Amino acid sequence: MSVGQICNRQVVVTSKDSSIFEVAKLMRDHHVGDVIVVDSSGVQPVPIGIITDRDIVVELIAKEVALDSVTVADVMSYDLFTAREQDGIWSTLECMRVRGIRRMPVVNEQGGLEGILTVDDLLELFSEELTSLAKVAIREQNREKEARE
Repeated sequence: MSVGQICNRQVVVTSKDSSIFEVAKLMRDHHVGDVIVVDSSGVQPVPIGIITDRDIVVELIAKEVALDSVTVADVMSYDLFTAREQDGIWSTLECMRVRGIRRMPVVNEQGGLEGILTVDDLLELFSEELTSLAKVAIREQNREKEARE
């Protein structure tokens, strides 16, 4: 299974010129903890960074920075790691684990933003797979029990 098959295609985006207030409102309105910062100057938006709710709290609010004195560009993470749509889930998960990344933008062949893969998405997928696996064992036990009767 590829990352492109399970990533969330509904990505909340902003520009690096956006205010922190605008980004916080986007997070609230869309019930997300991150916003992907994109360069929209080309044919398709290209991810250039990410800003999270944690960035806003730890880097700004906890340090008592005046929120109207900074923009997304001042706070966003520029060291953005992305996955390609065709990348495998396991290799992407390993990359996320090694780098401590909870959210990874997914891009197409041209580097354009296609989606986002989060730890929550992976947990949901794996829990569904584990449930299916558990059902196999239960079904086998039931078949053996029926055969004995």
